Amino acid sequence: MISRTFHCITFGCQMNVNDSDWLTRSLIARGFTPVPPDRSGEAEIYIINTCSVRDKPEQKVYSEIGRIRSMTNDDPAVLVCVGGCVAQQVGRKLFRRFSQVRLVFGADGIAQAPAAIEKLAGKRSLRISLLDFEEQYTEREQAWPDAVPDAAPDAANGTADAANVQMRGRQAPSAFVSIMQGCDNFCTYCIVPYVRGRQKSREPEAVLDECRAWLARGAREITLLGQNVNSFGQDGGGGGMSFTQLLYRVAELPGLARLRFVTPHPKDLAPELITAFGELPVLAPRLHLPLQSGSDRILERMGRKYDRARYMDIVNSLRAVRPGIHLSTDIIVGFPGETEEDFLETLHCMQDVGFMGSFSFVYSDRPGTRASLFTDKIDRAVALERLARLQDWQYNYAWEQLRGLTGEIVDVLLEEPSPKPQEGEIIWQGKEPRGHSVNVRLTGPEPEGGWMGAIVPTRITAAAMHSLRGEQL
Repeated sequence: MISRTFHCITFGCQMNVNDSDWLTRSLIARGFTPVPPDRSGEAEIYIINTCSVRDKPEQKVYSEIGRIRSMTNDDPAVLVCVGGCVAQQVGRKLFRRFSQVRLVFGADGIAQAPAAIEKLAGKRSLRISLLDFEEQYTEREQAWPDAVPDAAPDAANGTADAANVQMRGRQAPSAFVSIMQGCDNFCTYCIVPYVRGRQKSREPEAVLDECRAWLARGAREITLLGQNVNSFGQDGGGGGMSFTQLLYRVAELPGLARLRFVTPHPKDLAPELITAFGELPVLAPRLHLPLQSGSDRILERMGRKYDRARYMDIVNSLRAVRPGIHLSTDIIVGFPGETEEDFLETLHCMQDVGFMGSFSFVYSDRPGTRASLFTDKIDRAVALERLARLQDWQYNYAWEQLRGLTGEIVDVLLEEPSPKPQEGEIIWQGKEPRGHSVNVRLTGPEPEGGWMGAIVPTRITAAAMHSLRGEQL
């Protein structure tokens, strides 16, 4: 039998971070011990939670498995588990290529992964694949260890910072709660429906129960997660409840200070959801709303099912009911057939909206998608030059807007101590309602329950490129 020490490595989105967090808690509840990133070589079980949305995902995973093999001298006692989108895509081929890989599991199979890992820890010759898609959302065991070591899933691409907070169990000020799995949209560039399956909504009471559990353990902020959260219930699941109805139910929970959700799809953003931003003070004034392109011609080729006018109508309606709301977005540059005019339409649309942030990437083929068959690909050098222009505008605009927040008074939800405090000062990191990170110099007495999870009135005193500084009032 191998030891019951494990290390989790996460690639990808917040849903992957949330999956890794749940898997970590479940293993701890079964008696396994997490190993932190700075001692990862001491583990005998490695879990790699993968993403295949961006370029060359398989190579990244193979490189990580190779690193583990080298670090452990290809010890046959070491167990490597590969989950997530690449596992779903590559499947059992991983067994043939890597002797240490003895578990592969997909988005639906993760619910059975803790039991499979426990079984594999006792049988060195066994291999298990959990790659079947389910017709309905499979509820996971809800594990809440009394004491969780501060050894959150290691993020190979820097996305697990939120998990570092959530992993502290009873003191977690912020929590993610998945409300659905999969996607039915089949955008021409996107691999998600093929690796995460068709859309499946959770039962509302299961979502509410998980939210209550996080609030009971100290959470003040909850983020609802889904590939397209606002299409919740459209698959026949969700107990007949719409996303907006679910949002109002969650907003009513005692102890909740802030509510967020990611990611909505513009085509399904209903008027009543826009109204909610004006009626629910607990709903944070920040929304990530993917645009992908500002060109109607490219949006049609992408299969996005909305045009620029529809998108701008949503933006204007949101700002009418919630003045000051901050928006962020996703952009694909260099989609097949994109002309310079198409790109300029995207850039002008971003300027018209005034996004506070954007995740922007050069298009890359994903296997099995319709866009991968398009023959009018854009020269990579051209696409990279366009991306540089777009990101240059975004950098300058965001920097200008952040500097404009100097002097504002905001409520900051404190998450963790600053790693580099000034001598003699107490500085904590947290987020203000629009989601901007703030380093707060604390001057008042420490609350009875401690600083973590406290909401502190703060005056913004300075801006850095990706964060703000402030002083407690």
